[in-house]
Amino acid sequence: MSTHEESIDVDVPVSTVYNQWTQFETFPQFMDGVERIDQVDDTTTRWVTKIGGVQRDFEAEITEQSPDERVAWRSVDGSSHAGVVTFHRLGPAQTRVMLQMDFEPEGVVEAAGDKLGVVGRRLKGDLERFKEFIESRGTETGAWRGDVDAPPTA
Repeated sequence: MSTHEESIDVDVPVSTVYNQWTQFETFPQFMDGVERIDQVDDTTTRWVTKIGGVQRDFEAEITEQSPDERVAWRSVDGSSHAGVVTFHRLGPAQTRVMLQMDFEPEGVVEAAGDKLGVVGRRLKGDLERFKEFIESRGTETGAWRGDVDAPPTA
């Protein structure tokens, strides 16, 4: 399993940043390689990605969600990955977005790309494009402010 962490400061209030992040169907507008995301229900998304010429379809489950604080997820089929994004109020109109993602590279090409820092650069670029996206709009495209409780630990 490989772990990657990136963060970025965004000049928009935390509630606006969080609200936009819950609009998964807009991710293709700022995430490189994400072709489509369909929101199946409150906690399930269906992703279509194309990275390095390889298309993947998979389902992800939101495992925890707390408005203005965090969204955590894990894949339920396809390649194994999980992550969490947290939102930190730095001021009335400034937010730090912190992203942590764990994934299992599939095959030699993905493992080599991971070791060469390709995944970290991709995440950093995605966060930079998210910053440009939300700052240029100044407001979110929508919001879902429901809570998803973390699963109980054994």
